[in-house]
Amino acid sequence: MPISFSTAVPRIWPPFLGDFMGMGEIWEKYGLIIAFGMMMLMMIAYSIEPLKVGVGQAIDTVFAPLVIGFHIPFFILIVILSAITGLYSSIIQKYTIDYERMTEVQERMKEFQKEYREAQLSQDEKRIKKLDAKKDRVMREQLEISQQQFKPMAYILVLTVPIFFWLLYRLSQIDATITLPYSGLHNLNDPVLWVIPAWIIWYMICSLTLSQVIRKALNIGGI
Repeated sequence: MPISFSTAVPRIWPPFLGDFMGMGEIWEKYGLIIAFGMMMLMMIAYSIEPLKVGVGQAIDTVFAPLVIGFHIPFFILIVILSAITGLYSSIIQKYTIDYERMTEVQERMKEFQKEYREAQLSQDEKRIKKLDAKKDRVMREQLEISQQQFKPMAYILVLTVPIFFWLLYRLSQIDATITLPYSGLHNLNDPVLWVIPAWIIWYMICSLTLSQVIRKALNIGGI
């Protein structure tokens, strides 16, 4: 009995592909607004104590063994978490930001600014008018790149804010200290820089340092 293979494409794919492309177009058009909206929602969530504690307790079911079972010092745990956040932040930026185009646009902007300044200094009105016509396109490209850099923040915040909620939840129950550079010994909850507590300062130091190492290892361009 001969066996035949059908080459027909299942009818389910065109609608699905259309929906996917439609979502991509929506993100391209409204991505910056969505990112701002998510940031605002995260800020509102931070001010709602029951929500903040609830998220912290939920995350605690995952991270509590690291504190209770393995007895990892909390300042080391912050190093681990900052490395994790640095890793996924770098990966998200790698796949949402076109660093090659960003570099090209920045170079074109530098060249344009240099050329425009030279035209102004030489009072070359004809050249200035020609550059004025080009300015809108250059500025539009610069704005697109700025928006592209901002959009990954929506994804990063969704992953990072729950971790911060857990740190706040756990730190309210423990008494841990840390020695900060140029500052000495502090309780992790002590305000060190204005109202910023020691644990956030330590988190920022670790995150900035480890992120640079991760970005270098993954060959991710800088912003």
